[in-house]
Amino acid sequence: MELGLLLIPRISRSKVKTRGQSLLPEPPAGLMAAMPERFQDALESILSTNATALLLDMEDLSYISSAGLRVILLIARQLQGKSGKFGVCSLSPSISEVFQISGFDKIIPVHPAQADALASLGS
Repeated sequence: MELGLLLIPRISRSKVKTRGQSLLPEPPAGLMAAMPERFQDALESILSTNATALLLDMEDLSYISSAGLRVILLIARQLQGKSGKFGVCSLSPSISEVFQISGFDKIIPVHPAQADALASLGS
């Protein structure tokens, strides 16, 4: 299984492959809020590499806009359509609250830490 890992909120163009997993280090602050289309493009670029699992590590994210939530939902549905796996991890209390209020935690697997998420997505 090819796994794409995106750490939020910085992004680098370089990929690091480890044990068949694609690692994309972190997107720019405010990417999900101010530039949701760039965020979506970054995620779709990962999916175009035949990744069948995607993890968004949101440890450093303190704000998410409705446009950012929309992008997450679109990407989750794209992966679902390919029988892929999708998850988020390391949500701050405020982002976790947004996920709970919006019901996203019922649609998208939320993991407390990256290690838990990788174990779940890798299986």
